[in-house]
Amino acid sequence: MNTIDITNSLEKDKLVNTEQSQLTDTQLHHGTSYVSHFEPHASKKPNSTEIKISAQDAHVYYGDFEAIKGIDLDIYQNEVIAFIGPSGCGKSTFLRTLNRMNDTIDGCRVTGKITLDNKNIYDPNLDVVLLRAQVGMVFQKPNPFPKSIFDNVAYGPKLHGLARDKYDLEEIVENSLRKAGLWEEVKDRLNQPGTGLSGGQQQRLCIARTIAVSPEVILMDEPCSALDPIATA
Repeated sequence: MNTIDITNSLEKDKLVNTEQSQLTDTQLHHGTSYVSHFEPHASKKPNSTEIKISAQDAHVYYGDFEAIKGIDLDIYQNEVIAFIGPSGCGKSTFLRTLNRMNDTIDGCRVTGKITLDNKNIYDPNLDVVLLRAQVGMVFQKPNPFPKSIFDNVAYGPKLHGLARDKYDLEEIVENSLRKAGLWEEVKDRLNQPGTGLSGGQQQRLCIARTIAVSPEVILMDEPCSALDPIATA
């Protein structure tokens, strides 16, 4: 796994060495917010030479405030990347640019170019629903749908026509819950509301919901912060 460290330094052009990456970090302090400009250089070769996601001079603005400043980054097929840094430095903001979740925030705009499989994801003709099936996301706080446990996981496969029949759908739901480590805890109450689960169970339900559509990329925004200790053993 390559680690990209977004540090809290206010020094410009400071070189930071980590075990598996190097980056040039420039941060400007604006009140309580930070603007980060980083350029990662992986010291280990990726598992694939195929670039899955590429960001070229990516900037993110909230109104006139520039939250992300000029990111250039290539992420390869099957590569695992971790962004680390202090609260407010732009980790979540950048993750949300990769499946256009920032589209739902008033006043947020993205400039530069971000591609998935060499296709511009900010092309106005792009199917955003399909993009979010290809690039799934698990958030820091669990957000299950106000539906049953079964329907939470089945929603995506039904929306995208991934199940041939109800038996196929049931298999997808079970396999997804097993992969998320939740099946044994909920298999006898699949018709109960997902919102009735504990916080850690809800987060695992959201993970199952994400992997049910077999996304090509999964974005995880501190997902383990909401997991029960037993779920991380």
